[in-house]
Amino acid sequence: MPYVMSDRGDIVAILWADHNPLHAPPLPNVSNKILWVSRVNQGAFTALRIQATLDGANQTVTRQVAGGPGPSIIDLPAAGCWSVNLSWSGHHDHLTLRYSAG
Repeated sequence: MPYVMSDRGDIVAILWADHNPLHAPPLPNVSNKILWVSRVNQGAFTALRIQATLDGANQTVTRQVAGGPGPSIIDLPAAGCWSVNLSWSGHHDHLTLRYSAG
């Protein structure tokens, strides 16, 4: 199962597909499923806040996963490499996700 580890190692994004797991726009029969797993604060979580910026563009979007790290579907508006800042329960981390053209 492909995954992306955050810069600090406090959270991992597990991607639910083997080849080009994330697409923008989303494919009609496949969701952009990400399981967020935090290694810190294993108790109750606040929402996972996601601020994603498309590399080389002036495009930033925000998303939220209610209840904190866990299963999600994260659709982003364009293909490319996205710089993703994450915050949850007083923690902050960063990772990069690649979305392929849908």
